[in-house]
Amino acid sequence: MSGSLMFVRPRRFRHGAAMTLAVGCVLVTGVAAGSWRDEARQPGAQTADSLVTRAEREALAASVAEAAAEEKIDAKSAAEAVSRSGDRWSAIYTAREYEGLRQALEGRYVGVGLWVRRDADGRIEVARATPEGPAGRAGITEGDRIRSIDGESVDGRPVTEVVALLRGGERAAVGTQVELGLENGERSWRETLRRSWLDTEDVTTERTEDGALRIDVNSFSSGVGTEIRRAVRGADEEAGVLLDLRGNSGGLLQEAVAICSVFLDGGVVASYDVRGEERTLYAEPGGNTELPLVVLVDGGTMSAAELLAGALQDRGRAVVVGTRTFGKGSVQMPSELPDGSVAELTVGRYRTPEGRQVEGRGIVPEVLAENGAEERARTVLSGLGVD
Repeated sequence: MSGSLMFVRPRRFRHGAAMTLAVGCVLVTGVAAGSWRDEARQPGAQTADSLVTRAEREALAASVAEAAAEEKIDAKSAAEAVSRSGDRWSAIYTAREYEGLRQALEGRYVGVGLWVRRDADGRIEVARATPEGPAGRAGITEGDRIRSIDGESVDGRPVTEVVALLRGGERAAVGTQVELGLENGERSWRETLRRSWLDTEDVTTERTEDGALRIDVNSFSSGVGTEIRRAVRGADEEAGVLLDLRGNSGGLLQEAVAICSVFLDGGVVASYDVRGEERTLYAEPGGNTELPLVVLVDGGTMSAAELLAGALQDRGRAVVVGTRTFGKGSVQMPSELPDGSVAELTVGRYRTPEGRQVEGRGIVPEVLAENGAEERARTVLSGLGVD
């Protein structure tokens, strides 16, 4: 990374609230095993990490990164800096937590197989349970509320903290136990689970009754772009593809670019800036530009998933159907601290090919649909396939 902003290239990658920029500076987007769909902001809303304080945050990020490079800052001091920044996307991760996030991005992690979100009242609920994981085998399902983890109340706590507690933080290891306090309606119960190795299933495909290829992408872990390219080779050229990004909290940006390359013949995917220096990301040439394509999104679609939807929309390559996306378009930069922990602070924003800011605004579908969104998307897709 050129310019005055100094940083230490991390040894590990994370599936947290950051973003992949380019070769040599690997960052990511989204959140491990969770989403903030209930916290989606309205267009133009000002928040603690709005553009008003951008220069101040960038200066803080630069100072922390430089201090880390010179081994002049520890995790406690970095945490204090993050707290002062008022940036909800900034975070400090221990070496063990960072390693767990890296494993998740590689498609394997230690955990109980739960994806969580926070509802409008600040309560934590299950967004998804991996069927073959410890939680799924115990009968925990979408909509169950998690009230406590190992006796600690999680009501009102950030999703990132809840995920860390589920995974065990420094204590994370195969076979370790975690006790969950759960409720659903009038029923409340406790469940003790043992953490295990789990493989992520971030891409699932099926053929719809009308012949279209439906691709559900849960997050952008390593290799997702390749999986989608392989799946699209078998798509019906007339029936097309329904790309479902609902609830996709992001992941590796390079995978979002790789997916764009499946459907575009080169050209701009997104631009971003770091301390005023603009960079541009491009799709690779040779993608299938004729295959009918509809992208499904909702309020849980965020970060790299929003960038993908916005790129395909701006380039006129896909019709986007659903509800406004989350609106997380900020860029974080990781700096490894002397003790192996990693500090991340917001340093910029990314924009769609037409220059639209995603942060705080999200992507607005051409076809707005909430209830029955998938049926509407299939109708739109069938129309695209007509000569």
